Amino acid sequence: MPSRKFADGEVVRGRWPGSSLYYEVEILSHDNTSQLYTVKYKDGTELELKENDIKPLTSFRQRKGGSTSSSPSRRRGSRSRSRSRSPGRPPKSARRSASASHQANIKEARREVEVKLTPLILKPFGNSISRYNGEPEHTERNDVPHKNTQEKFSLSQESSYISTQYSLRPRREEVKLKEIDSKEEKFIAKELAVRTFEVTPIRAKDLEFGGVPGVFLIMFGLPVFLFLLLLICKQKDPSLLNFPPPLPALYELWETRVFGVYLLWFLIQVLFYLLPIGKVVEGTPLIDGRRLKYRLNGFYAFILTSAVIGASLFQGVEFHYVYSHFLQFALGATVFCVVLSVYLYMRSLKAPRNDLSPASSGNAVYDFFIGRELNPRIGTFDLKYFCELRPGLIGWVVINLVMLLAEMKIQDRAIPSLAMILVNSFQLLYVVDALWNEEALLTTMDIIHDGFGFMLAFGDLVWVPFIYSFQAFYLVSHPNEVSWPMASLIIVLKLCGYVIFRGANSQKNAFRKNPSDPKLAHLKTIHTSTGKNLLVSGWWGFVRHPNYLGDLIMALAWSLPCGFNHILPYFYVIYFTMLLVHREARDEYHCKKKYGVAWEKYCQRVPYRIFPYIY
Repeated sequence: MPSRKFADGEVVRGRWPGSSLYYEVEILSHDNTSQLYTVKYKDGTELELKENDIKPLTSFRQRKGGSTSSSPSRRRGSRSRSRSRSPGRPPKSARRSASASHQANIKEARREVEVKLTPLILKPFGNSISRYNGEPEHTERNDVPHKNTQEKFSLSQESSYISTQYSLRPRREEVKLKEIDSKEEKFIAKELAVRTFEVTPIRAKDLEFGGVPGVFLIMFGLPVFLFLLLLICKQKDPSLLNFPPPLPALYELWETRVFGVYLLWFLIQVLFYLLPIGKVVEGTPLIDGRRLKYRLNGFYAFILTSAVIGASLFQGVEFHYVYSHFLQFALGATVFCVVLSVYLYMRSLKAPRNDLSPASSGNAVYDFFIGRELNPRIGTFDLKYFCELRPGLIGWVVINLVMLLAEMKIQDRAIPSLAMILVNSFQLLYVVDALWNEEALLTTMDIIHDGFGFMLAFGDLVWVPFIYSFQAFYLVSHPNEVSWPMASLIIVLKLCGYVIFRGANSQKNAFRKNPSDPKLAHLKTIHTSTGKNLLVSGWWGFVRHPNYLGDLIMALAWSLPCGFNHILPYFYVIYFTMLLVHREARDEYHCKKKYGVAWEKYCQRVPYRIFPYIY
């Protein structure tokens, strides 16, 4: 085993990435494989450094000034020269007087001469909160503040030490220095962006979802809960008091033809994904600095799918088959999800270390659930990105349409009910908005942090299409008449939620794309040690997650058309609230670990997480 130079808990000095400055850090751990030390700076930032970027504190002790002693030979030489005075030289006493006067003048000059020194610092990226609060502009990096105002320092024996931190160049070189600083900022920003996504081993105490026992229960409990919920909803009286519902025989839940139809649906969406239409964009930087390319054609896939569905209806295809075999379709999607998850885990065992997810732990059960590989791809086909928006999300709209047609057939209606129209319209707007703003998906936790395993596969392919369409499924067997005044109030509530949701997400995405955009100049920010800024005004100064607030308001608007006879249609609101509160807690943990002191300042300025004045 290779020897290590520094021990855990030892306080040393570590070089800040992209610069020659060293700051006091604490050794947290050492990876024998990569030979990297995980260190923690005073502001809470954790980075991985090489051994040659770390030095002991003793090597930074300040050296004393020049020696006052002189060699004996020099003293003897000076005495011999003083005895042999050449003609015309002044007397010895006069010469000593002139020398003393000269030394006094030098000392006096050293006391009087002062030099204005300009610190060499990195300016904040993007907007700075201080300039909007009337505070002096400053930059903090690892708790070492530097002021832009000029400070005076007297010349002393320590001038060599000061010159290592301050520039003594004349003002005529300032233009050139600004160009150099600009290049350094871009380089350091790139380095920090790369280091942000470095994979570090997760300790057992850091496992989410209750660790291995928790994810084990989730993987077996969620599919069972899904089927029980659908069975209760199909009963004449969908009361929770009638739990558990009558269970069908297992052979009745499986039908090969249904599974074939589901595979056909999946392959059609794969075909639409591979079409060379739509622009290509780059994702966030990976560990090695690469940026994967993604083709944004989700909205085009939705248009093509709508055309295929419309043509099928025109040809007389009976979509009631989907409603009558709804449980079988749910089981077929679940089986496909399990097979896909096994494939994803097996292929991840051969994946390079740089391709692994930051959330992976090394435990087989946990990694099977959370996903071991971050971006599994077959050539240019990105499996995770495809499943996030295509088969499940577009399938959700198709299932809603199936329920609308089933309601008309079962209830013998010439037109759909107002409640069904509201549910279909609200959820159609939600899906179209997600597909139209497809690029925003690339900065979500699902893409940049979580791997692709059972959690996302089941959520994207099973939970979204079969649970998010639950209100429409409920209205087929349990009609509810909604008056126009009530419908108007529900529409207003939906629009309020949508404005908050879309406004917050658009503001966040625009700021991430170009923090220096003049349209965003009015927004206040807090600078972080990673080189990024945190928004503390606009929608993001209202609560920490305004997009979650808008999402929950819209979820309530989806459920209200179902009436108040049963709590079952409101399961989605209850579940979604729990989901977003848990996701907010995950965001809080990762942001605090990533941004350190800056995140604490942000939490002080924006105290409410999702619900203003409540939570």
